[in-house]
Amino acid sequence: MFSDTQPAPLDMTGDASLSDFRIQDAVEIRALLKALMERSTLVNLCGADGSAYGTTLWSLDTQNRKVAFTVDMTAPTVQRLVESEEVTAVAYLDQIKIQFDVANRLLVHGTRSCVLQAAMPRELFRFQRRASFRVRTLERSAPTASFRHPQMPEIRLDLRVLDVSIGGCALFLPTDLPMVEPGIQVRGVQMALDPDTQFPAQLNIAHVTAIHPQAKGVRLGCEFRGLDSEAQRALQRYIDATQKRRRMLSLD
Repeated sequence: MFSDTQPAPLDMTGDASLSDFRIQDAVEIRALLKALMERSTLVNLCGADGSAYGTTLWSLDTQNRKVAFTVDMTAPTVQRLVESEEVTAVAYLDQIKIQFDVANRLLVHGTRSCVLQAAMPRELFRFQRRASFRVRTLERSAPTASFRHPQMPEIRLDLRVLDVSIGGCALFLPTDLPMVEPGIQVRGVQMALDPDTQFPAQLNIAHVTAIHPQAKGVRLGCEFRGLDSEAQRALQRYIDATQKRRRMLSLD
């Protein structure tokens, strides 16, 4: 298990400390992209406006230095990504997180399908995934995070908690609710994981990622901020107890 279950882009602008993670060798870049393509690995395309789309790498044209992603041309998010100022691709290969910019985006229409074509990246970043334990919540306990929308305070959100770790959680935001943009800090959050695990929290919205077209919503990757010691103990007890319950359910 890992602390971030969905890919999330990191801001690479002007950060010299990330030089150890930067890959600029063309052969190594091609090898990593080829692995993504051959494994049909989920790739999240994340726009600067917070839009996100889950896809796969469809083709790799090394001669013309182009890549192409499978897309549904009728999806509104796809057009927003084409028009976005910046788009970042994020995916996981086993325990390695891969991230690169998606530049020169162009929709290419075929007779039966459509792809999003882009320039092959000249550099990408490779990170080792973190190892703090994260558990999927038990739906029967109806775990929720409740707070007022940070940009529309008249709207109160009660979002389902998909999974949780000592450092953060993932929330499900249905498509019929206003988007919560990444980078925003949300105060006054009430976490209610089960009747015995309820505590106040602050959340930093780290990323927004697509789940799959049928989900009718997106995943908000959140980091906990300023949890007091009592909340941390309650959270750790919940994680331990949920892990045990899931292990027992798997044996039934």
